[in-house]
Amino acid sequence: MEAARHILLIDNEEGLCRMMEAVLRDNGYQVTAYTRSFEAVDAFSAGAFDLVISDIKMPGLDGLEVLQRIRAKDATVPVIMITAYATVETSIQALRKGAYDMLTKPFEPEELLYRVKNALQATALATENRELKRQLADSFQGDDIIGANGGLKEVLERVRRVAARDTSVLITGESGTGKELIAQAIHHNSPRRDKRFMAINCGALPESVLESELFGYKKGAFTGATADRKGLLEAADGGTLFLDEVGNLPLTVQKTLLRFLQEHEFLRLGDTRPIRVDVRVISATNADLQQQMEDGSYRDDLYYRLNVVNIHLPPLRQRRQDIPLLAAHFIRRTNQRFGTAVQGFTPEALQRLCAWNWPGNIRQLENVVEGCMALESGNFISSTILDQFLPASAAPSGALPNNPVDTAAQQEDYAQALADFESAYLVQLLKKTGGHVEEAARLAGMNMATIYRKLKKYAIRKDDFTPPAG
Repeated sequence: MEAARHILLIDNEEGLCRMMEAVLRDNGYQVTAYTRSFEAVDAFSAGAFDLVISDIKMPGLDGLEVLQRIRAKDATVPVIMITAYATVETSIQALRKGAYDMLTKPFEPEELLYRVKNALQATALATENRELKRQLADSFQGDDIIGANGGLKEVLERVRRVAARDTSVLITGESGTGKELIAQAIHHNSPRRDKRFMAINCGALPESVLESELFGYKKGAFTGATADRKGLLEAADGGTLFLDEVGNLPLTVQKTLLRFLQEHEFLRLGDTRPIRVDVRVISATNADLQQQMEDGSYRDDLYYRLNVVNIHLPPLRQRRQDIPLLAAHFIRRTNQRFGTAVQGFTPEALQRLCAWNWPGNIRQLENVVEGCMALESGNFISSTILDQFLPASAAPSGALPNNPVDTAAQQEDYAQALADFESAYLVQLLKKTGGHVEEAARLAGMNMATIYRKLKKYAIRKDDFTPPAG
């Protein structure tokens, strides 16, 4: 059974302090309450409490000073500040000093419990995020190959074994499953790691261009060949050549490639002198090569040369337990790239993420994470934001009309497009909640601190959306 969460409660108004203590205890929390702020700060130690609730206006040591001293001892514990005078300026000052949330007097017990639950949930998410990072550090480090799935572990063990030997490898799997990353992992864990890794997509080039790209050409071999040119096979001498979508090789190129695999030499286009190179060939495909052999569009002798060892990558829908790890990895990498500080997905959004079928596999997941981070202004990516990137999902309640994301995508100035989206989204939330910032934050899955910062940034007054009295 999970231990009760321990809350430090500080309020010099004894009656209110005892009322809050009783409410929290009745709902299963362990509470240590103080009416003297100095005593509370002295009693506080890092790791001893899961949450701190403190009044702002107190004699002697006021709430903001309490907040600073607690933050100096434990930078991770969430702190909820209570005030009878909730102004934007006061709230921003407290939030800037590290408060998680603001609670305005008078309040109902249900509101107190709601805020406490949210704050403790944020702590749990941060802890989970740290654990995911720890798992990432312990997982196989092969250029972004992330996962704890049993099938993927077998793949990675196969990569380790085959990397040391100069064997041809055929990597199969659906588009977006990370075939090139596996090829890079084989190269970087092989004796060829200090030489070049060259890659070419065999399905992206017409036959004549593909042949010259692979094998090079002599001056005068065709119109426009004004000088000798090395192909990828020569450029990769001593290293590894990765042939992606090898199922799209034309038959003429298949024949030339087969000769190289057999003899380790080839002819440049227009040349009569064979060139010998030392290159390991790794190939990949999402096509059914055995069916293509039966159809006569793929040479069986080339297939067997390429497929000495087969490594098959499972689709993401078959390794759903890896989705949180992958998402955390992409968030960390995007944070490093853009200087952002997104901590993860909310529980509801993460559940949606794991339930999705991901027809585009890891590549699609990476794009969705990056897109969500571009639009999310809170610490955690909410379902509201995720809904805009999962095309088959229903539109979230309270979504903006005319799809502002589509509008933003059409604008050349991305920063302005994002600002327009955020401003319109905030206005829509405040209209829906009648100017109630706390409720707007809940609907958006955002921290109140973020809401207040955005209101100030866009000069939006919550009072403009408050219904007139009477």
